[in-house]
Amino acid sequence: MTTPRTEPAPALPRLLGAAASGAVLATGALAYLSWVHRRSDRICGPDPGVLCFTGWNLTAIPFLFASSLTVLVVVYKGLGIRPRLAVIPPTLILAPILLGAAHATAGWWAVACTGGAWSFSCALAAWSRYRIPALAASAVLLLASMVVLYG
Repeated sequence: MTTPRTEPAPALPRLLGAAASGAVLATGALAYLSWVHRRSDRICGPDPGVLCFTGWNLTAIPFLFASSLTVLVVVYKGLGIRPRLAVIPPTLILAPILLGAAHATAGWWAVACTGGAWSFSCALAAWSRYRIPALAASAVLLLASMVVLYG
């Protein structure tokens, strides 16, 4: 009995797509948050002693999470990255720590690189043969960002 053996689809194009979407989302989030900050400074004034909330300030984080979740679900479905339920939540929940550390040290290009690396390593965990290296890479990225922020 000879059955044709199916080769697994290559993971690298999918992972590069995930990295590109992570870099674009990270850069977009940084641009949106800086726009919100400039807008609130114009409305409230740059005085740090005044507590002032605008509608943009209050809705910035929920808007970014909702739009990022929608984009990641659509992109990962198109790329065939499964299980999305195991990949997307860590990508969204822990990304602000890494992106904050990258922005604090080197600016927008570091945010784009870090967003891409984080999405790549989280998406890599979807394949069982790469799960340990993916979790190790994710842990190294998270530890490095903690050292940058608190070290």
